[in-house]
Amino acid sequence: MSKQAFIFDMDGVIIDSEPLHFAVDIETVEHFGHPLSKEQFEKYVGMTNPEMWADIKREYGIAQTVEALIEYQLAQKIQAIQNMDAEPMDGIRPFIAELKRRGIAIGLASSSPRVFIEAVLSRFEMLNDFGSIVSGEEVPQGKPAPDVYLEAARQLGVEPERCVVLEDARHGVTAAKAAGMKCIGFLNPNSGAQDLSQADLIIDRVGAIQLDDFFT
Repeated sequence: MSKQAFIFDMDGVIIDSEPLHFAVDIETVEHFGHPLSKEQFEKYVGMTNPEMWADIKREYGIAQTVEALIEYQLAQKIQAIQNMDAEPMDGIRPFIAELKRRGIAIGLASSSPRVFIEAVLSRFEMLNDFGSIVSGEEVPQGKPAPDVYLEAARQLGVEPERCVVLEDARHGVTAAKAAGMKCIGFLNPNSGAQDLSQADLIIDRVGAIQLDDFFT
């Protein structure tokens, strides 16, 4: 039987971090004198930092460099994660245990910077649960382009069509489908208004995923 893989997005899937992202991103633009609302940030969920901030800088005429915006934002986020009294999303730990039991390769493909990914996974003692970890900043294009998912599959040694993705954002679902993968859309109300209609299945809790529906 050919090898199979399950690839996770991180933010809003492994960790319910979108409220943290929204809060810090809003605080970042306020710090530089540009108040924006949560709704104005919702369309960027699932995008990489450089792509998001370049777009925001252009749209709202922010004088600071993208690098300065990211430096400020990332320092706040790392500190917040380290001080956060958080657990992974409900059902994630047993779900990963079940994937391991079945011998399904496990990957993570996130738009977040690697330093943030590693801070989150270290906080949860989950760094060793993934056979591949790829940041959208390490591939030519971030989500909604398929690059980050294709790279995760390549590192796992699994064909894209043998991969299933769990995503909570429209950009992420688009990326997974563009990579030729099956995609499960996870309805996380904290991730804002996300159109997951392209997904093969939409769920509102991790425990609702039936692996037999996707893996033989």
